Amino acid sequence: MIMEDIIIIGSGIIGSSIARELSKYKANILVLEKNNDVSCGTTKANSGIVHAGFDAKPNSKKAFFNVEGAKLYPNLSKELDFPFKQNGAFVLSFSKEGRKTLDELMERARLNNVKGCKILSGDEIRKMEPNVSSLVVEGLYAETSGIVSPYEMCIAMAENAASNGVRFEFNKEVINIHKENDLFIIKTLDGKKYETKVLVNAAGCHSDEINNMLSNHKYHIIARKGEYVLLDKEYSYISKKTLFQLPTKMGKGILVSPTCHGNIIVGPTALDVSNKDLTWTTPDGLNEVWKKALISVPSLPKGGIITQFSGLRAHEENEDFIVSFSEDVKGLFNLVGIESPGLASAPAIASYSAKEIANYLKLENNLNFNPIRKAIKHISHMTDDELKEAIKENKEYGHVICRCEVVSEAEIKEAIRRTPGAVDLDGVKRRVRAGMGRCQMGFCTPKIMEILKEELGLSMEDITKRGNKSFIVEGRIKD
Repeated sequence: MIMEDIIIIGSGIIGSSIARELSKYKANILVLEKNNDVSCGTTKANSGIVHAGFDAKPNSKKAFFNVEGAKLYPNLSKELDFPFKQNGAFVLSFSKEGRKTLDELMERARLNNVKGCKILSGDEIRKMEPNVSSLVVEGLYAETSGIVSPYEMCIAMAENAASNGVRFEFNKEVINIHKENDLFIIKTLDGKKYETKVLVNAAGCHSDEINNMLSNHKYHIIARKGEYVLLDKEYSYISKKTLFQLPTKMGKGILVSPTCHGNIIVGPTALDVSNKDLTWTTPDGLNEVWKKALISVPSLPKGGIITQFSGLRAHEENEDFIVSFSEDVKGLFNLVGIESPGLASAPAIASYSAKEIANYLKLENNLNFNPIRKAIKHISHMTDDELKEAIKENKEYGHVICRCEVVSEAEIKEAIRRTPGAVDLDGVKRRVRAGMGRCQMGFCTPKIMEILKEELGLSMEDITKRGNKSFIVEGRIKD
């Protein structure tokens, strides 16, 4: 066994962000992930909203980390080259009775020190967003609210962490942890064992299980499922800003929002489920999403839907983030109950957590830390002259594989070759958007499979959509 200074369990946005922050220090750092890639849990399937911070309960960890985290996004997106826009958001009220809730949110904004919030009339809102319902009476406007591509941000964090010395191991589901001589002994499903001084529990919906293997202070995560629909880019005109409805005890309600890539996302529902891997969609859930979204934007075109999906949020019963060392297990750092606004909070959570862990281990600064990571060059973003130059350097930039999103063979190969790189169809999709367009991989799947086969040395039968046993083909017809 190699003894690590720090092992992080989970490579979603929290685990990957902490890995990147910890790489600013001199330490042996390993990330263990039960899936075959980063960003395979909550991170890949959420609204992608960088909340301004007006909704979080004052004096809570959610409020503190949300507000501080949102401030870090503009600089982080430049350093790591991931999509982020500060597009602004509305919370819409459809009756005069809703004013009480809007006033409460305004007061929270004041207490949380969130700037740029104000209440506008329905007519003022419709001047900014003409497709908003005529039934909207008034709403809160938050100009600092933003949108981000969550999986691309997570991949950027992981790539930068890896380039600064962090190691990632995938398909490593943790099944047992115990302590010996102040060291954590971790056993994974494949029989491997690991030793570490500090264990960082960033396991999302399964973070309670990791904590409960070690601590007498038990947590209980409830998986809260949210279902979404996504509209084609043709309908990007529907809204430039994020449109919320008044929040409920189950969350921020159904939203209608642009994405960084020009689609419109609608959702999510909020249903507590017992199965923490229950991510399939349902007719009832999708109908609820659409019915409630039409209240905000009656002109939403159902024919514009190109896909639907669902994700799980890690709701902890105490209603707040747990970001701290365990009180009774020395060296265990818990990140439990990181639900909304967890994405907005991630940079601040990571910075705080890394400093706490570095102080605990008395780590020295890594003077060779490089904060810069460049994204894969996309031909869809190039001018004609830039594309000509790119093809001169590498003719594979001229071979378009995904026509909907205009993705070249060169981009797909780079997505696979990076560290950590794509190993399946969804991994390619998250990195370069091949398959995210109108046809939803209807035409480009065979070509992407051929590239995966060539790059990874696999047979066609070994290639999966999303790891595990999600195989695409079973064998050759003639055999």
